[in-house]
Amino acid sequence: MKDGLIATTREAMHFIDGAFTAGSSGRIFDNISPVTGKKIGIVHEGLKPEVDAAVAAARAALTGPWGHMPMAERSALLHAVADEINRRFEDFLEAEILDTGKPRSLAAHVDIPRGAANFKIFADLVKNVPTESFMLETPDGAGALNYGVRKPKGVIAVISPWNLPLLLMTWKVGPALACGNTVIVKPSEETPLTTTLLGEVMNTVGVPKGVFNVVHGFGPDSAGAYLTAHPDVDGITFTGETRTGEIIMQSAAKGLRQVSMECGGKNAGIVFADCDMDKAVAGTMQSVFSNCGQVCLGTERVYVERPVFDAFVARLKAGAEALKLGPSEDPETNLGPLISEEHKRKVLSYYALAKEEGATVITGGGEPDMPDEMKGGAWVQPTILTGLPETARCVKEEIFGPVCHITPFDSEEEVIAMANDTDYGLATALWTEDLTRAHRVARRIDVGLVWVNSWFLRDLRTAFGGAKHSGIGREGGVHGLEFYSELSNVCVKL
Repeated sequence: MKDGLIATTREAMHFIDGAFTAGSSGRIFDNISPVTGKKIGIVHEGLKPEVDAAVAAARAALTGPWGHMPMAERSALLHAVADEINRRFEDFLEAEILDTGKPRSLAAHVDIPRGAANFKIFADLVKNVPTESFMLETPDGAGALNYGVRKPKGVIAVISPWNLPLLLMTWKVGPALACGNTVIVKPSEETPLTTTLLGEVMNTVGVPKGVFNVVHGFGPDSAGAYLTAHPDVDGITFTGETRTGEIIMQSAAKGLRQVSMECGGKNAGIVFADCDMDKAVAGTMQSVFSNCGQVCLGTERVYVERPVFDAFVARLKAGAEALKLGPSEDPETNLGPLISEEHKRKVLSYYALAKEEGATVITGGGEPDMPDEMKGGAWVQPTILTGLPETARCVKEEIFGPVCHITPFDSEEEVIAMANDTDYGLATALWTEDLTRAHRVARRIDVGLVWVNSWFLRDLRTAFGGAKHSGIGREGGVHGLEFYSELSNVCVKL
């Protein structure tokens, strides 16, 4: 990185009221590479003073130039933000790879371009969404005109995750700013760099100070807790674990502040015997192992109709064993590390638990033998399991790693019941060439998103969110406007 603060120091500072600051807490923590396990930089931890300053700046910006900016001008600024991210594509790519260790090919294809596109998509969308109007008859015969007006909600707290740091952060910041709100982002402590770098972009293109703020830190007794409890925060949007979402909801209840949450998942893939096997194997490979399995929409439970069960397992096994683990820069690398040593211990504990529960390990189930310079990294083997009952913990609990359990089924009714037998309800992928069956089954799966013969194919105009323990609310398209804006009715007596 040639342009910014991160280039020379890899020091993630807070970005408050248009300026980078170390804050007053004096606390710092190390940023650790998941590839090598070695320190790559430092991060400043924010506490109550930093959060108070960020919220005050965001509140002031609502009544400053940003609050009076015409929609067309605001939209043009957000287009400029996207263009500047793309101009500094290599800077953002380097930062994302440093934090996550994911293959360069993946980050370059998904994380950075989609992260930039979120600003343009929502900047254009907000200009083209109508409200409602009604004529009301009144006793005097003159009537009254009612019409809807969308207004910014105010100050939005964005709690973003570590698996797709730029993409999922801008997925929230983009529509929030497009609707005229101001934001304070608390990125994951594991992945601070691209969020910090975005502050430089905001200044470069002329976004008014206080509109976009960043405070780094942890959850409990740190930036996350202080931010979600702050009485001047008007709404909270969060992506992460269900348990963390529950804690945030408890905090948001004071003051009746609204929340939008995408939480955990234990997503199913359903492979019918009439599928196109090449599509089903390739799609399931992607949904299980992409980003080392660290995708909220990823598949951890695969149900395969019995006539093709053995063939499918054999082909998925061959695909998993052909994956190449290695450094991000290697063009042949297509599987990176997990995000941290802590998460590695969690995933390996589930690998061990699966064996205790009686699973057949088709492939993987442990740690790979990596070169010396990467032995300290958070590496695990891509893993395929079979043979567990539906009651097993490894079938019920989210693992969030490069692993799936494959179960045979005999009937449509049976597989629908198994797919729905979970506390979660985020996504499902169906693989069948019978479109009548696809429509019939898709309607009966209790999730927010069903793919048919595809995975991770997203039209950003459509609703996105989870059912049951997988989330609250919907974002994307006009649905996000319901959270990021307040709809007021104006009644004019004629």
